[in-house]
Amino acid sequence: MLIAEEQLMYIDALSHSNDIDAIVVMKHSTRCSISSMALSRLERSWNVSEKKVPTYFLDILKHRDLSNKLAETYNLQHESPQILVIKNGKCIYSATHSEISAPDISAAILNS
Repeated sequence: MLIAEEQLMYIDALSHSNDIDAIVVMKHSTRCSISSMALSRLERSWNVSEKKVPTYFLDILKHRDLSNKLAETYNLQHESPQILVIKNGKCIYSATHSEISAPDISAAILNS
């Protein structure tokens, strides 16, 4: 879970590491049925190693400030649910709502 701005700096630094393929951040609302559906669908089909692709979840209701900071840092519009794939300090892939899919995320990581 992302709960502090310091973690955003860590994620950005970690995204430059040769020890990982990329970082995934899932932004979601715990009160939104669309967010719940997207997260559930993603969890059912996720087959990526946590060691090679560290994954973070951001509850935007509790930490909207962090969501805004992510949007600012990676030049994105805030949306929820939203998935971000970060590599070498850049967001190389972003999807929202029903577009969130594990195969598409995996493809973005493999093609980066």
